[in-house]
Amino acid sequence: MKPVPDLPLTLRVGGALSALETTPLPPYSAPAMAFLSELSKVLLALPAAREFPDIAAFGYWCRAANLSRMAREFDTRHPRLGRGLALHIAPANVPVNFAYSFAFGLLSGNANIVRIPDAGFAQVDTLCAEIARLFASPQHARIAAMNRLVTYPRSDEITAAISAVAQARVLWGGDQTVSHLRRLPAHPRCVDITFADRYSFCVMDAKRVLETDDRALGELTRGFYNDVFFLDQNACSSPHLVIWKGTQEAGAAKQRFWDAISALLEQKYDLAPVHAVDKYVQLCRAAITLPQAGHAARDGNLLYRVPLKDLPHDIERHRGQFGFFYEYVTDDFGCLASIVGERYQTLTCFGVDREAMVRQVIDQGLTGIDRVVPVGKALDMGVIWDGYDLIGTLTRIVSTA
Repeated sequence: MKPVPDLPLTLRVGGALSALETTPLPPYSAPAMAFLSELSKVLLALPAAREFPDIAAFGYWCRAANLSRMAREFDTRHPRLGRGLALHIAPANVPVNFAYSFAFGLLSGNANIVRIPDAGFAQVDTLCAEIARLFASPQHARIAAMNRLVTYPRSDEITAAISAVAQARVLWGGDQTVSHLRRLPAHPRCVDITFADRYSFCVMDAKRVLETDDRALGELTRGFYNDVFFLDQNACSSPHLVIWKGTQEAGAAKQRFWDAISALLEQKYDLAPVHAVDKYVQLCRAAITLPQAGHAARDGNLLYRVPLKDLPHDIERHRGQFGFFYEYVTDDFGCLASIVGERYQTLTCFGVDREAMVRQVIDQGLTGIDRVVPVGKALDMGVIWDGYDLIGTLTRIVSTA
């Protein structure tokens, strides 16, 4: 493999690019597993894990037991090896996302150059400090030699220079960003995994919401809060639309659920004044541009809900932030066929048979919905994401046929 040239970028973790070791490892190699499991222990012991739930979530994700489970579930029918060097362009607005992308690169056996957010996130600084500390340990010398965490301003020249010697690229961003990056010249055998703009929503069975006891309702509302407000609905997997099944029970179910959400927001959520203004502007925009919108319900500035008389075919263009939702009531989830397209990613469910929802996606040949998970699991990263088998795609088969 060609060496990586030294480039005018900032090395946050690791040595010179020209010294990067790019000889690949097998997937779920012992060095990668040992590094991530120790990183898990270190992160979960930090005070920052209590201050930043996203750091705690990543630490919990890369614990040894979870890594072993993923390794057991990996397809071992064919011998595999990492592709070589992977370039990761992490999203700028989700602090800990780069760590998951980095971990996928490690677990697939690749050397990695990860462009991390440069927006002053405390979580990024904490993770970089702990990764650098582990890199300095002789025990993790091989992993340290194979990996670099970097920052640089948007630069086609730098990205193209790395792309020219990379065998894989993992690109996160909006549609325009991803399309632009894919147009840059790349290694002839480079494989791109792209995570572009996606839309997610939630379905709930109204009868089940009414029947559930107060304890279960508390778990439901806390899970929904984590799905939505942890990243202010900016995550691709956070819901913007709630579809209620059960026209007879929906009114009472919505009242019970949203009252509980509102009470939780009063306790936990700090809405910045500028975000309150943004929500109101969005409400005005919906009133002007969405003829299917009914009379909105507001719980102060914390929660806005816009009922829909019908499902617009382009509802995915109407996004919420900071606690802004569209709602639709139906007796038949067959309505999904009229809206679901390739932009749809995560469907969160409560009181609904998830296996039946998956069968509906397959039987109807829907081009979207890559994940069907319980409410509260929207942000849980997995090696299957956006319909990709990440470890499988980032490795190559050494065939014996």
